[in-house]
Amino acid sequence: MRKVLLIEDNRDVLENTAALLEFADYKVFTADGGADGIIQAKENSPDIIICDIMMPEVDGYAVLETLNQDDKTAGIPFIFLTAKSEITDMRTGMSYGADDYLVKPVKEKELLEAIDLRLRKNDFLKKKFTKNAVGINTFFEGVSEFLGMELLSANRETQTFGDKEEIYREGEAANHLYFIQKGNAKTYRVTETGKEMVSGIYGKGDFIGQLSILNNHGTYIETASAIENADLLSIPKEDFTKLVYSNKVVSRKFINLISNDLEQLQEQLVDMAFSSVKQRAAKALLELNDKGIIEDKEHRGINIPREDFAGIIGTATETAIRALSEFRGKGLIGIGEKKKLVVLNKEGLKLIADFG
Repeated sequence: MRKVLLIEDNRDVLENTAALLEFADYKVFTADGGADGIIQAKENSPDIIICDIMMPEVDGYAVLETLNQDDKTAGIPFIFLTAKSEITDMRTGMSYGADDYLVKPVKEKELLEAIDLRLRKNDFLKKKFTKNAVGINTFFEGVSEFLGMELLSANRETQTFGDKEEIYREGEAANHLYFIQKGNAKTYRVTETGKEMVSGIYGKGDFIGQLSILNNHGTYIETASAIENADLLSIPKEDFTKLVYSNKVVSRKFINLISNDLEQLQEQLVDMAFSSVKQRAAKALLELNDKGIIEDKEHRGINIPREDFAGIIGTATETAIRALSEFRGKGLIGIGEKKKLVVLNKEGLKLIADFG
């Protein structure tokens, strides 16, 4: 049974609203003033709070502000209930972080619908989604229920791409983004001389193609291909657009899900500008090892072409090979089966990454 805290200084409104909510199968806690409401919220951990604004001593704004300062109560959905309908009061309430604003006398249907909407929104926000095909499909199912609409990508089957098989090509219509369920992929651009400039290498749990869908040209801004075999889940552009633009709550959740590691991307850009080739090479080896793309004793990695590795760290292939050869000579990396890079000494690589 979901718990509702009702804070209202008008005894008749308090009792009548409490009875209505109890009849709708909610467990109701009541407080006849702001000070008591703050105590009740902290003691009973309600699922949602409905609070009058104009109350003596401690008004609704002060209640919300106080609860927002406590980690235990800050995330509770909060609906203001007041007899005033001026737009300035509504704006003030929302500026304090209220989720909704209802004007008395509120109709039973309107109140119950507002509570149901805010509870569903809060449940959706708190839910964690794993970065695998099951988690992505669960997210789509949750969105469909939350927004009341169907998504094309719900329960889609994965597509398998073979070794070096192209997933999408630069300049083609960007109709899908892709989630890597298994294997690895790289993105790159081809220069006028035909040389590939690698922009990223991605592994299980990463998304590719999302930036292409967000640009205004409607085409892929780079080419993507599998590194060895990869299983990918495709998400149609139509669904992407719905998820990003239809609802702010869904948009934030979805963008967080598909954003990969933006902080790491920012660090890479800074490294390209200020770090030495050896530092960039050491950091790249460690990052690829953490993703399981480069082998160590615990991972089975893949053979990354040296020109791709050079593209990652922003240098010429010959320069990248010299850095790798130096690391190998120091016993930091080795060459495993099928010429795969193997990390032998993480601590040594970390020292170079940090201090050069």
